[in-house]
Amino acid sequence: MRYDPVLHVVLYEPEIPPNAGNVGRTCVAIGAKMWLVRPLGFQIDDAHLRRAGLDYWDELEWEVVDSWSHLVQRLGREPNWFFSTHASRLYTDVAYQRGDALVFGSESRGLPKPLLDRHADSLLTIPARPQVRSLNLSNCAAIVGYEAIRQWGFA
Repeated sequence: MRYDPVLHVVLYEPEIPPNAGNVGRTCVAIGAKMWLVRPLGFQIDDAHLRRAGLDYWDELEWEVVDSWSHLVQRLGREPNWFFSTHASRLYTDVAYQRGDALVFGSESRGLPKPLLDRHADSLLTIPARPQVRSLNLSNCAAIVGYEAIRQWGFA
């Protein structure tokens, strides 16, 4: 059964198939659509990707786009929120709206500087102790996705 997504979770140039699979599973759980922006560090039919998403792929709203401009064209607008360890505003300091697009960068590089610079007012971070460089991509998507639906009373 397909659904009308309440959020859009964008993975910009993801590299690790299990992360994308886990994000896909979270998207099904919260009613979000997953977007994968090429280039990808894996094949879409990769066994690891399928295994991480288990049997949820048939339930997932998802789309692969060839570039950032293609994503913006398909969404019909620029995404709302961008996540980076370099941001200072916390992910809990904003009010998420239905239809928001949440953008997460690749596991090894994050989001490119030009994209961060262009959307400086929309940068958010998830706090962590200084001993940790960054959190796992799939954990970040789950933390923020669940914060959004928590704000809406899990409706």
